[in-house]
Amino acid sequence: MKWLSHIGRQASRLASLELFRYIGPGFFVTVGFIDPGNWVTNVAAGSQFGYKLLWVVTLSTIILVVVQHNAAHLGIVTGLCLSEAASKFFRPWLRILMLGSAMAACVSTALAELLGAAIGLNMLTRLPLVIGAIISAAFSAWMLFSKNYQRLEKWIMGFVSLIGLAFVFELWLANVSWGQTVKGWVMPAFPAGALPVIMGVLGAVVMPHNIFLHSEVIQSRQWNAHGEDVIRKQLKYEFMDTLVGMGTGWAINSAMIVMAAAVFWKNGIVVSDLPQVTLTLEPIFGRISATIFALGLLFAGLSSSVTAAMAGGSVFAGIYQEPFDMADPHSRNGLIITLCGALAVIMMLANPFTGILWSQIALSLQLPFTIIPLILLTSSREVMGGYANTRFGAAVLWIVSLIVIALNVALLVDMTTG
Repeated sequence: MKWLSHIGRQASRLASLELFRYIGPGFFVTVGFIDPGNWVTNVAAGSQFGYKLLWVVTLSTIILVVVQHNAAHLGIVTGLCLSEAASKFFRPWLRILMLGSAMAACVSTALAELLGAAIGLNMLTRLPLVIGAIISAAFSAWMLFSKNYQRLEKWIMGFVSLIGLAFVFELWLANVSWGQTVKGWVMPAFPAGALPVIMGVLGAVVMPHNIFLHSEVIQSRQWNAHGEDVIRKQLKYEFMDTLVGMGTGWAINSAMIVMAAAVFWKNGIVVSDLPQVTLTLEPIFGRISATIFALGLLFAGLSSSVTAAMAGGSVFAGIYQEPFDMADPHSRNGLIITLCGALAVIMMLANPFTGILWSQIALSLQLPFTIIPLILLTSSREVMGGYANTRFGAAVLWIVSLIVIALNVALLVDMTTG
């Protein structure tokens, strides 16, 4: 019977190796929701409301898995990214509304990424924020001009690992209330004044540019050109890739809030500036803790600025029904609009922390203009053929979109009446 056991182990090993052929896009997208925008909103959530808003990360991640899987589904089956599909199948008014607002979302995202990297550099070297943002933008452009998805995926997975290790270290130092943490993950709470932060966390996790980016990275592999068997296999493994990547992001985002709650909220400190974090951490845990926080922020900003710029290039190229390709002028123009637009806004910001927080709220407000067209595309047999969403799948997606819309309406009411 030993030979049967050996065959079983070999089959299991081969299945594991097969899975790694498909791992990558999910982690590539994950870096987009552990970016500086998440750092700001999560630190604000933890320092102001303790463990009470951890449920927002849980809910947002569930929404994210559903939406990102659907976006990847589109790319696998059609060989088109979301922007290309919208340009091909939608009427001009809907296409303009969707893709115009998506480009604005990419600029808003890049603002947070470049500014976050610049703040990390400033913490480490005292380099002025504008100079740091320009260096970060140049790094993003250089990485994208390498024209190699696989190399980018390895860089991004490395950055995600370093960011995760940074927060494992911070949590190891902090005195965390794990009972309150578990309760916060599963019990919704709406403390007074928390709605803008809740929407900021939602927008920082379920990011419009990431939805476009996931379909772009998936379609670049052109699985649809290899026949039905390959499509079915990729659909199977892609969900695991998405689940593992998004689960990693959930853990890191949760760690940010838990750390802020354990260190700042516990001591009655409301964080209103990221450099304030290192100034507070250093006397409590020592210089190494502050340095690791700053390095983690720098890595998050650099890696996510690459994905934000790529998303901008993908959206802009898709307007012309073209895939992302740095050899193509439309992709390059989209990248330039995204990075230069973000730099222009950064130069006008009076308060970087507030600017990043509101950029994430703007992303939340744009979400319905991305999610609803995605549902329409992936539920259409004209677009997806036999792989169109089932009634149950479409119902889940519509419920997700209604939750997002309801939270946005609540935010707008709160802003107008507050």
